[in-house]
Amino acid sequence: MNIPAHVRVVQDKAECIYTRQDIENALDRMAEKMNRALADQNPVFLCVMVGGLIPAGNLLPRLNFPLEVDYIHATRYRGATRGGELHWLVKPRCDLKDRVVLIVDDILDGGVTLKEIVNFCIQAQAKQVLTAVLLDKKDVRLPEGLPEADFTGLTVSDGFVFGYGMDYKEYLRNAPGIFMVAPEHR
Repeated sequence: MNIPAHVRVVQDKAECIYTRQDIENALDRMAEKMNRALADQNPVFLCVMVGGLIPAGNLLPRLNFPLEVDYIHATRYRGATRGGELHWLVKPRCDLKDRVVLIVDDILDGGVTLKEIVNFCIQAQAKQVLTAVLLDKKDVRLPEGLPEADFTGLTVSDGFVFGYGMDYKEYLRNAPGIFMVAPEHR
């Protein structure tokens, strides 16, 4: 199966807003803060699939304390560029009761999905729920969304981005930086 032509066009016309080195530096800063905050907490590191896979995988070796890793898969996008109703695909296998949970995702934009995941963890009786995102789009936060993450790597204003876990219609998550989609392709 060939890659759709529009994906190649989007990739070719996108602007790199954060290089791989920018991202590595941001992950180092995030991990430093996490190491200070969570060293003695025995946390559950909860990766939000699919976007959180790359940030989570790059954060884990930077953390110098014991932790458990699990994942959750909840999405409002399902391959689209606009969010809809939340769909739960996979819930965590480990028991969150009385645990510190660190939810790791790729991006915080409207904040609705991440807030729902936080609420799920609270209902599972987690002792504390923290959030970490590689990229924060503060300008597009919805009133019903999570106001901010506890750990943030980078920020961007409004615009559609891909790379380092973030996708464009399920493609380009593996781009070696963070790229802004040209306005005519959003």
